[in-house]
Amino acid sequence: MATFIRPRVPRGMRDILPEQMIRRQYVIDVIRDVFEEFGFEPLQTPALELSEVLTGKYGPDAEKLIYQAGHVGGKEDISLRYDLSVPLCRVVAMHPQLPKPFKRYQIDPVWRAERPQKGRYRQFFQCDADTVGTESMLADAENVNLVYQVLTRLGFEQFEVNINDRKLITGIGQFAGVPTEQLGGLYRSIDKLDKIGISGVKDELAENQIPEPVIEKLLALLQVEGTAATVLSALKEQLGDSKIAREGIAELEELNGYLETFGVPDKFYRFNVSMVRGLEYYTGPIYETVVEEPKIGSITGGGRYDELIGSFSKQGYPATGTSFGIERIIDVMEEFDMFPAAVGKTVTQVLVTVFDADLAQESLKLATLLRQDGIRTEVYSRQTRLSSQIKYADTKGIPYAVILGSDELEAGNVAIRNLASRKQEIVPREELVAHIKRLSS
Repeated sequence: MATFIRPRVPRGMRDILPEQMIRRQYVIDVIRDVFEEFGFEPLQTPALELSEVLTGKYGPDAEKLIYQAGHVGGKEDISLRYDLSVPLCRVVAMHPQLPKPFKRYQIDPVWRAERPQKGRYRQFFQCDADTVGTESMLADAENVNLVYQVLTRLGFEQFEVNINDRKLITGIGQFAGVPTEQLGGLYRSIDKLDKIGISGVKDELAENQIPEPVIEKLLALLQVEGTAATVLSALKEQLGDSKIAREGIAELEELNGYLETFGVPDKFYRFNVSMVRGLEYYTGPIYETVVEEPKIGSITGGGRYDELIGSFSKQGYPATGTSFGIERIIDVMEEFDMFPAAVGKTVTQVLVTVFDADLAQESLKLATLLRQDGIRTEVYSRQTRLSSQIKYADTKGIPYAVILGSDELEAGNVAIRNLASRKQEIVPREELVAHIKRLSS
């Protein structure tokens, strides 16, 4: 008796069936269009990188999630890529002749050995846009503008881009009296604020041996809120003696000025002093987008990483970028039914039926005629009743079925059935293409 392997995928992985892929492709196409409108150009890097390229870039907690990918007899220590930013830095170091600023986008899968949960998978796509070779906050403002443009085009009406600066966080830590060697732990504790609340952060800082007066001073600064001008003014007043904090505030002021010029409504972004982002390579402005419902975590994230390319080359370059979490974006859009009606269950516009074996060649000629005019057309390939073919088209969500029987062939006509309305029309064969286009417009 044959033994069958139970078909399944590893935890945190999934198959994406055609109906889901059509929705995914719609989102990717919107993102790609916006990237290219802003002058970003496509780049592809290998799924596998040398492990030494990836390690030492993300911080100890993140690097536990890197997938090792060696094989028997392999002579190289290799891993699946964790993100798209570090491979970009390797590319820039290997190809210094690339004109600067170098603006690239990449839409590809990455892998992380995380605990699977809603909106979090072990293999997922990132959609990244990065600018290498400029220190100007214009590039960072463009990142925030990219987020605004993409999300509003996808139909999001309630989202918020939280903006902060790692220099500002360092300045706050120094101002509060946190020892330099404890700043890394400070970042990690603050980064959990949304999950564990102020009291949880307070407890965690205390566990890290940070004195009570320092914690109180620190938490007061982290809770500064209001408009961009209010937040930056309050921080400038309290942190004016800190050189690194002043640098961070100046960067955020410049960034905010560009956002106003771009016309990004201030209801879609705020300066959030408690937002950290976990990756250790950030050096300046950082940004992260959240939605109120559902509670799914951030749907975009990014920031400036001016020192990362220098880990691959003596010639370093300033760099900044943002990344869209397409899995979470799709999850939100599906939960709130945000996909346009035109994004259907199938890419096929027309099913050409085969009335019987004698008329099969004529049906193929019709399909060729439609395809030559750019109409996405499927020919039914099994010999079965016409009713079964119509049911197939209906099940797949194909809008129209073309029927060519002996009567239609003799009269020089074709029948077009609208699967949604159940109405059927007879049109001259030479008008088939134009008629389908009118119906589809």
